[in-house]
Amino acid sequence: MNSLIEENYLKALFSYANDQGEVSVKDLSEKLDIKMPTVTSMMKKLSTKGLVQYTSYKPIKLTAKGRKAAGIIIRKHRLTEMYLVEKMGFGWENVHEIAEQMEHVKSPDLFDRMDELLDHPKHDPHGSPIPDKNGKVDWINYPKLSECKVGDRVRLAAVVNSSADFLSFLNKRELQLDTEMELVSVEPFDNSMIVSYHDKPNETLSLLVSEKLLVEVISSLDSNQQSP
Repeated sequence: MNSLIEENYLKALFSYANDQGEVSVKDLSEKLDIKMPTVTSMMKKLSTKGLVQYTSYKPIKLTAKGRKAAGIIIRKHRLTEMYLVEKMGFGWENVHEIAEQMEHVKSPDLFDRMDELLDHPKHDPHGSPIPDKNGKVDWINYPKLSECKVGDRVRLAAVVNSSADFLSFLNKRELQLDTEMELVSVEPFDNSMIVSYHDKPNETLSLLVSEKLLVEVISSLDSNQQSP
């Protein structure tokens, strides 16, 4: 059985790994704000458990066993967030801290029951995919709103940042998952975006915000095609 600290490292490795599924000790140390010798020591420990591939001066990579363990931790976290929102009436901005605690609960039956009561959701309240019982994740590579073009009509599919401050910011602007928006214009000076949605014909979103919004393109002036 892995400790809480070990589980947090596994989750971090799962989240911070690049497209090759690797991350350097230095990068992991910086992202976690933990000294490199401490990170190195933990990687050696996880390596002896068969959870990571670790060799000095080379990138760290989760093993199949490690990916499954990390995926299950994330599954518990995201199922908890969804349950708190859908069944208990919490706002999407108020569930992260509770889920951080619940993800370490050692009771598969509890989370299987949550999954059943929620009718097996595919994503959490922030649009992130929920891993299955084996820790497998079906990723969808949504573009950022900042990558879209004037005239595009999009649906808000997920948020990159799930901090309470950012989600409260979106709440004030009545932006939530599945909100449909049209990109009206882009300011050339700072790349801020003017979007139209609901009864808001000219809402300004900064580049900082639009880079944190993942969207599904419904229609585009370039392609003149619409998704089913």
